[in-house]
Amino acid sequence: MLTLKTSDLSPMQMQNYLQYAIAPRPICFASTIDSAGNINLSPFSFFNMFSTNPPMCVFSPARRVRDNTTKHTLENVLDVKECVINIVNYDMVQQMSLASTEYGKGINEFEKAGFTMQESHLVKPPRVAEAPVQLECIIKEVIPLGDQNGAGNLILAEIKLIHIKEEILDSEGKIDQAKIDLVARLGGDWYCRVTPESLFKVAKPLTTLGIGVDALPAAVRNSKVLTGNDLGMLGNVEVLPSADEIDAISFSANVKDILDATIGDSSTRERELHELAHQLLMVGNVNDALKIVLLF
Repeated sequence: MLTLKTSDLSPMQMQNYLQYAIAPRPICFASTIDSAGNINLSPFSFFNMFSTNPPMCVFSPARRVRDNTTKHTLENVLDVKECVINIVNYDMVQQMSLASTEYGKGINEFEKAGFTMQESHLVKPPRVAEAPVQLECIIKEVIPLGDQNGAGNLILAEIKLIHIKEEILDSEGKIDQAKIDLVARLGGDWYCRVTPESLFKVAKPLTTLGIGVDALPAAVRNSKVLTGNDLGMLGNVEVLPSADEIDAISFSANVKDILDATIGDSSTRERELHELAHQLLMVGNVNDALKIVLLF
């Protein structure tokens, strides 16, 4: 494993390693304005939601690594403490990237990138009409993290209004993760797209108390077939199945075939049972998978 001491890295090297490793990152497409009325629109991937009560986002216009200069977004929010965070989906990613061009002060990136300015309800900066979600925010605090090349400036933005396009909502009026078609930032020129094919669910152990991986037999924990994800799913069940439940699974067709074919060959039996359990876990059948791995 490559081990790097951060104090030995240049800001450019640091940026490269971290932006490739800490990814994907959501994109804050921030529209801001200064007291003279100059509008700025710029994307930032040092961004996330940090609180729901109060609803708070944080994004960071870092000082430029190459020359230590600051960005118009930072200058604007220090002048007029308002912004709109526009959420970026695939349909607008190329225009969003164009808006990141370092145009001079007073140049409106809405116009340069071909976006439509939509008047906000509570704040002065306009919204990006094409964005599927638009968050009108008040700037609560700006925290500089340093004065050297690459230093961030944490902007704490409290969300006051949320605008959501109806076409991305499901039948219950909630955002449909498959419809919003989000994109996220990776390292260098790389992005990723959240498509229905790339989506998957992981059951949250919030209302249950999983038995934990340590409660599984050593042969299961040390399996050469089961993955870490498999063990995590098995360890998330609340109770181990009873002896009768484990015995009953041995009469199912697939399991019985393995048991009959591997009499006297314990190594093959364990491997094939674990392979069957792995296949069941891939389709979310945790209960039967657990019974099968506990047979041996």
